[in-house]
Amino acid sequence: MKSFNVLTRLSTVGLLATAGLFAVQAQAYNCTGVNNYQQGTYATGAVVQNAGSAYSCTVGGWCTVGGPYEPGVGWAWTNAWSSLGACSATNSSAASSVASVASSVKSSVVASSVASVAGCNGVAAWTSSAIYTGGNKASRNGSLYEAKWWTQGQDPVTNSTADGVWANKGACGTSSVSSVASSVASSLKSSVASSVANSVASSIASSVASSITSSRSSSSVASVGGKRVVGYFAQWGTYARNYHVKNIATSGSAAQLTHILYAFGNVQNGQCVIGDAYADYERAYDANLSVDGVADTWDQPLRGSFNQLRKLKKAYPNIKVIWSFGGWTWSGGFGQAAANPTAFANSCYNLVEDPRWADVFDGIDIDWEYPNDCGLTCDTSGFSAYKNVIQALRTRFGASALVTSAIGAAPSKINAADYAGAAQYLDFIMPMTYDYFGAFAPKGPTAPHSALYGYSGIPTAEFYSDSAVQLLKAKGIPANKILLGVGFYGRGWSGVTQAAPGGAATGAAAGSYEAGIEDYKVLKNTCPATGTVGGTAYAFCGGNWWSYDTPQTMVGKMDYVHQQSLGGTFFWELSGDTNSGELIKVIGDSMR
Repeated sequence: MKSFNVLTRLSTVGLLATAGLFAVQAQAYNCTGVNNYQQGTYATGAVVQNAGSAYSCTVGGWCTVGGPYEPGVGWAWTNAWSSLGACSATNSSAASSVASVASSVKSSVVASSVASVAGCNGVAAWTSSAIYTGGNKASRNGSLYEAKWWTQGQDPVTNSTADGVWANKGACGTSSVSSVASSVASSLKSSVASSVANSVASSIASSVASSITSSRSSSSVASVGGKRVVGYFAQWGTYARNYHVKNIATSGSAAQLTHILYAFGNVQNGQCVIGDAYADYERAYDANLSVDGVADTWDQPLRGSFNQLRKLKKAYPNIKVIWSFGGWTWSGGFGQAAANPTAFANSCYNLVEDPRWADVFDGIDIDWEYPNDCGLTCDTSGFSAYKNVIQALRTRFGASALVTSAIGAAPSKINAADYAGAAQYLDFIMPMTYDYFGAFAPKGPTAPHSALYGYSGIPTAEFYSDSAVQLLKAKGIPANKILLGVGFYGRGWSGVTQAAPGGAATGAAAGSYEAGIEDYKVLKNTCPATGTVGGTAYAFCGGNWWSYDTPQTMVGKMDYVHQQSLGGTFFWELSGDTNSGELIKVIGDSMR
């Protein structure tokens, strides 16, 4: 466990935060007539003043959230706002006053307050201003609580039910980290001009309380707090991509995952069938590529990725593996399957539960692109066909198996089938909130393929993630069954001359495996992000324009999952991440 020193924390966090605040104020901005910030609805471009500085909203959806996005105060505010500088009316003598107060605080306030921090076995008291992430602990009214995910201002006493953000860990002694913060605030308020002190003191109080809480629980190892982290493993990735099940472990991804979707099985003649026998269960793995370092033998009954998944589950027993059927290429057979859902469900059960690999799979996933609408081919099976198929699968597989589904995320796709009726039979439903825009429209306009929120100038008004989530919720699908979809890849155009979204193009940008598409692990180096829009990133380089998520924008999307009380996150697909799992680690850490 890391050592804890309140004096060090105050001097390095609270007082440096104060110094940093005044350093930011070196650039002046005339705040005359500028409204004070308060949590509410803000559009992109809105200007507010807060904590003595002015800010311009850059992402309307996040500016509206508040909390971690409160300008100049929240830990993630730079993802939503840009600083315009210090308000010109700020008292210029405040900095020297604060420096004087800082010195006295270090010698007197800390000394008088440190004793009160060590209650409840050393766990600090909960404060409404502090930010807690999954695994952080706080004491409250004689009990110990542990945060399941990100939270601020939610009292553990009233938010520790099964669905609440806090878990009650039992009785303990009380403590008061807030006394340190409030003492700092009190000293500042009495020593600094009142126009600045209140905001500075509040900022320090929040920083100190949050920092102390974080330090106290930094050594805790928390389990995923009820949120699902679901990643696709592409069957064909074992060929040109040279991405194998072992890579899930070596990248650190296995430690973050709750579920793996094995993509794909095929749908033909109204039945579930094997997609690629060699990749699935025939290929012999040598020791170097095997999960456990043991080579396959010529006579063993199961080889290929299925056997490697079995080994991965042995090493990571909490991971569930779901066999996904369909996908963009193999969805053409669902229409025939829908004509006799019971027969289809029986065929799927017999395949998934084949004795050779029954222990590998925990259920079935349906990726029908798209019921009663068009994908690679068009389906005319009717509004109820999808629900009937899902119901038949649930009946055949039973209550103990996982039955899940990836679905289209455009309004026309969501409205075409009875997803609300099917939801009761699903463990979770995954709107594919990516691929909204791309070089399949070769002339542009350029636009992010996976924006979280809408923005001024978006080519199609409802082509963003929040729109799909809200539409599904409006249809009565429970939020905790909906997973947010994100991509570990970008989509891009060439022949672009405009850095901002909305530019014309001449065609698809070159990609490693397919024109117009590239992995995050490549783009982060070849075309680093140059801006953000709608809660995602874009990059302009050498006439190419790409959109993709970065670790920074992924933080905002994971915050959204918590804010909307969604069931978790899923992504396409594992091989697009870096060898060290940059993106999935953000997801996993945020879901804990």
